[in-house]
Order: sequence, then C-alpha cells, then structure tokens
Amino acid sequence: MAVNRLLHHKYENRHHLRIPHVLTKIDTSGVLFFLGILLSIHALEAIEILKNLAIYLNQHVTNLPLIASLIGVISAVVDNVPLVAACMGMYDLQTFPPNSPLWMMVAYAAGTGGSILIIGSAAGVALMGMEKIDFIWYVKKISLTALAGYLAGMALYLTLQVI
Repeated sequence: MAVNRLLHHKYENRHHLRIPHVLTKIDTSGVLFFLGILLSIHALEAIEILKNLAIYLNQHVTNLPLIASLIGVISAVVDNVPLVAACMGMYDLQTFPPNSPLWMMVAYAAGTGGSILIIGSAAGVALMGMEKIDFIWYVKKISLTALAGYLAGMALYLTLQVI
C-alpha cells in the first residue's frame, strides 16, 4: 500500500489506481463462493467421504481413464475448481505423484468437461449473467458440440498415452 501511495500521490487523475478504489471492484461474492466451496471440499476430505468415494470408484470402475472421464462429465454440473480439489483429496499424491497420467487426465477432463453445460464453470455462469445467455439455449446450441469435443479430446489423449 505504501508503494502504491508513493507512485500515485502526485497525480489526481490516478484515483482509479489507488488501493481503496481497486478494493471496491473486487467481486466479494465470487471470492466467498470459492472459499466456501474449498472449505466444503476440505470438510468432506476431513471426514473421509472423498477417500471412500475414491475407494468405491477404484473397486467398481477400476479403469482410471474411465474415472477421469466420469469426473469430466460431473464437472459439467459441478464447477471444475472444487471438483479438482475434491480429486486431490480422493487420490493420494504418494500413489499418484503430481506428474502422473491421472492428474493430466483429471485436469483435461474437469477443465473441458465443464463446458458441456454452461453451469459447469464460474466463467459460464458469469457469461450467462453478462450476455444474458439462457441455459436452455446453451443446451440446444452448444452442449452437444462441447460433449463431442470433450469425448474426441479424451480419445485423442488416451490414444497418445498408449503410443
């Protein structure tokens, strides 16, 4: 804050660059939304619901690419940031180190799968508000193309992983 004052105290026309003015532009509800989501994910991790979900998926689905693909489809409904945070709580970093193919698949799946529905990402929700895009319009005009792109991208990724 001191540096900001030193840089802008001489210039009256730089009022918009001063910290008190910049702080008024922060989307507090968005920050609180993500904070609440991340706290909720941590609570689920603390009571081991995420660990039990991972065990269930590993026992019943057993195929990591299929699990990652399912996570991508789920991200169409649940925002991708908390979903990836949940995955980090589900799978141990000792078993799956940060550079393992699972995390690459989850990153792709959650990031891209969120576009299948407009509510799958904070950016999509913001787009709905700013551009007045209707959910039903998005489903009719965009969702099928986004799903096809998601599935094609996952298929290409898996094909390249085999090679």
